[in-house]
Amino acid sequence: MAIGGGGAVVVAVIMLLLGGDPATVLSNLLAGGTAIEAPGGAAIETSPEEDRLADMCSVVLADTEDTWSAIFAKMGRSYEYPKLVIFSGSVTSACGEAEAAMGPFYCSGDNSVYIDLSWYEELAAKFGAPGDFAQAYVIAHEVGHHVQNQLGILGEVHSAMRATSQEKANELSVRLELQADFFAGVWAHYADRSRDLLERGDLEEALRAASAVGDDTIQKRTRGYVVPDSFTHGSAAQRLKYFKLGYETGDLEAFDLL
Repeated sequence: MAIGGGGAVVVAVIMLLLGGDPATVLSNLLAGGTAIEAPGGAAIETSPEEDRLADMCSVVLADTEDTWSAIFAKMGRSYEYPKLVIFSGSVTSACGEAEAAMGPFYCSGDNSVYIDLSWYEELAAKFGAPGDFAQAYVIAHEVGHHVQNQLGILGEVHSAMRATSQEKANELSVRLELQADFFAGVWAHYADRSRDLLERGDLEEALRAASAVGDDTIQKRTRGYVVPDSFTHGSAAQRLKYFKLGYETGDLEAFDLL
């Protein structure tokens, strides 16, 4: 099953500080690996802005690996790195075919986070959530689903969703998404306190992004009205609440899935 996010570090600054070639630096950082794909596996030409966004996604992914590896180690477990697949238009994943319009998503079948970089333009233009850390939040949220998969939460909840009514399944889906927001906040907590990666205004960017992709915000913008029973990702207020909870506590026990 693919899990959507609906829904950074300033990469140029990092590269300058490290004094290296971005491609070399990223190859050293990425244990999970990054793939850039177009429909049919064809090579794609990228603009300088797309290159910058791809680098940003890779750096953020690498930083989440540091955070979650340390957290899992404290639990006596090993953290398997996810892969990052950047695609254009459409892509074939282990969870099936996906179009860019569905937004970023995580596929547990191949442990991969998928994103079409054009979605970041939509995040800024349509949802009013620009900025590097807003973009980082998107990656951290999808990695949150990978953490759920590693902990066995994803499979357990998906089984429960298949065995219940649509209304109850939607409620479980919302809880999964809110926990992924919470996990994104946990990552931000450690990124800020351990590595001092957040700059002034970064947290606000992430909070705007979390609010912008709330089900109520999207439904009101697209339909003109809100249907709470159809929510699958949570309201803007809920997404804000749980991202902030993760950021403020950094404690996995602070979120009760059920």
